[in-house]
Amino acid sequence: MNSKGSASGVNTEARRALRVGVIGAGVMGSNHARVLAGLPDVTLVGIVDPLPEHRARATDLVGCRAFPSLDELLSEGVDAVTIAAPTHLHHEIALACIARDIHILVEKPIAPTVQEGRDIVDAARRAGVTLMVGHVERFNPAVAAIKQAISGEDILSIGITRVGPFPPRMSNVGVVIDLAVHDIDLIRWFTESDIVEVQPQLSSAVAEREDIALLQFRTASGVLAHINTNWLTPFKARSVTVATRGKYVMGDLLTRQVTECFGFKPDGSYSMRHLPVGHDEPLRAELIAFLEAVRTGNLPAVSGDEGVASLEIAIRCLESPARPAATTVRKGPRRIAG
Repeated sequence: MNSKGSASGVNTEARRALRVGVIGAGVMGSNHARVLAGLPDVTLVGIVDPLPEHRARATDLVGCRAFPSLDELLSEGVDAVTIAAPTHLHHEIALACIARDIHILVEKPIAPTVQEGRDIVDAARRAGVTLMVGHVERFNPAVAAIKQAISGEDILSIGITRVGPFPPRMSNVGVVIDLAVHDIDLIRWFTESDIVEVQPQLSSAVAEREDIALLQFRTASGVLAHINTNWLTPFKARSVTVATRGKYVMGDLLTRQVTECFGFKPDGSYSMRHLPVGHDEPLRAELIAFLEAVRTGNLPAVSGDEGVASLEIAIRCLESPARPAATTVRKGPRRIAG
């Protein structure tokens, strides 16, 4: 199916099950397969991974076929795939699928470099296939509730904390690409504005790459934002706060509790209420959104251009030199005032 097809072609497509494959049978890819296997009007063709132990795990978890190579999956005939392979393989895999007019969802980050990300976007545009980037946090019901609460508000500042212990899986990236890129995307989505200023502070405390990042941003619309992320906290924490001229919204992305403060009075009093939050599994909602874009030919929930923009900001954080704190050498004891 080609998303450039006629309305009648799209309608015909919507009446049959989409044949979908998963590329990468690690933790994320196995979850993709699990969710896809349970969706209506979807045929999970299989999952690809070169490692026998990964294929065995996916087969045990989902009961689907597992292939050692991409060509073997594609030869079975697929309409769409989700790419959950290591990031350095995204470019090669995505271009191979696009060349065969296969719609793709690529896990974040879209690619290891901005240029490779743009290559994927340009190829998908030329081929007329759907390209969506897997920024799954947008589909967290708590995030959706925050987005709705601040809609139409004059946003002043955003603060996001995403911390936890060092991940058990080995990674070739640090916290900026692995964690903060989620929140860079959320800042851009909440404000509907580009990030124009970046002030990063990075440190490698126990890992080879940065495992602590304090990132400050300013958007084109004037919103100040910051991200606090690390792999040093012994427990996971995921929180978002948004200050607007009319309200203050606090969200816990793990417990999915969102609270809104409003009605500020000169005496410092205000009202508070808990906002309704849905119960959808974010990954399931994301995959449903992707497949709906495939069926209709409409723009996906997270476009390739958006994925590249967030990656570009993350890489700027890694490339920007840290600003040393201004220090003054003191040769004697501090003078005590008073």
